[in-house]
Amino acid sequence: MTVTTPSETPVAEVPKSSGTRLVDRVFKMRELAILVVFLVMIVITQIGNSDFLSEQGIKDLLLNATILVLVATGQALVVITRNVDLSVGSTLGICAFAAGDFLHGGGNAVVAILLAMLMGIGFGLLNGLLVSLGQVPALVVTLGTLYIIRGIDSIWVGSRQITAADLPGGFVDFGSGGISAVPWLALIALAVLVATAYYLKHFGSGRELYALGSNPEAARLAGIPVRKRILAAYTFCGGLAGLAGAMYLARFGNVDSSTGNGYELTVVSAVVVGGVVFTGGSGSVYGAALGALLLTSINSVLPALGVSSVWVLAINGILLILAIAVDRIVALRVASTLKKTAAKNSAVKNSVAQSSAAQSSAAKKGNAGHA
Repeated sequence: MTVTTPSETPVAEVPKSSGTRLVDRVFKMRELAILVVFLVMIVITQIGNSDFLSEQGIKDLLLNATILVLVATGQALVVITRNVDLSVGSTLGICAFAAGDFLHGGGNAVVAILLAMLMGIGFGLLNGLLVSLGQVPALVVTLGTLYIIRGIDSIWVGSRQITAADLPGGFVDFGSGGISAVPWLALIALAVLVATAYYLKHFGSGRELYALGSNPEAARLAGIPVRKRILAAYTFCGGLAGLAGAMYLARFGNVDSSTGNGYELTVVSAVVVGGVVFTGGSGSVYGAALGALLLTSINSVLPALGVSSVWVLAINGILLILAIAVDRIVALRVASTLKKTAAKNSAVKNSVAQSSAAQSSAAKKGNAGHA
């Protein structure tokens, strides 16, 4: 009896999720769009005010963005995990005063910066523990710690104020110095930004933050340590808020109990405008930095063009609403694309299964005839 083996039918490859490619493409386009808007805004301002892009003008532009870029970088990691930290403004303020009080007492500048960062890490760790282990909504936790930290700051600082005269001359000079038009503080912010972006892209724990933000339950089932990653994101965010507080002190040389008030809203706006989706799982720290650069530049551009600065908040609000609207449109588009892709994949699998069944049936009939 001769037995013939049915020829193997090549299995059609299931196309990769076009939804993921669509998300990546859209948010890269948004980052490019923000960069284009920023450049156009700068060119128009330069045409209207020829002194805007002087060496000092460029330095001021970068210095104004430095603090926000640092805090937005940390906030981006938290938002990517589908959470938020509303206490960053209060953390920045109390860490700035702590560094200033230490320096006023004759302390070393490097130790002061480390002290500010450690204090920020402590507050970030507290937020992370409450959110990850306590399973309390991030909005509630960080809104609570915002007021707690602000209350501690007000009691500790009182009516006191740290001024540039109370600080070491070298520390203040460092805050305003740099290489030509590029400030030292901007170089520090750039180094932190690049290092964070590299971590998110090339380290497994960094990529897991995106998986966690996209689908927390699926990430948990896949073995990702969800609580540990959330805790790390909050701790990192707090540390950068502390560093930003020290940089704020070096930049302005003036800190009191109101430092950082309302700053958290500007940070969240910068992150969302920069393309980091508020529902988590998408975006980049580069986008957050571009959003920060755009928002801080508006503060410089409007006065240079003779426009009242009261429009700044209105423009920031408009940009935030537009960013959220874009996120919503993209989410609906991705859901539609994924649904069509799933239907197509199902049709391909059914077709392959029917073809295999038909060939198997034909092979059995052929074998019976030979027998």
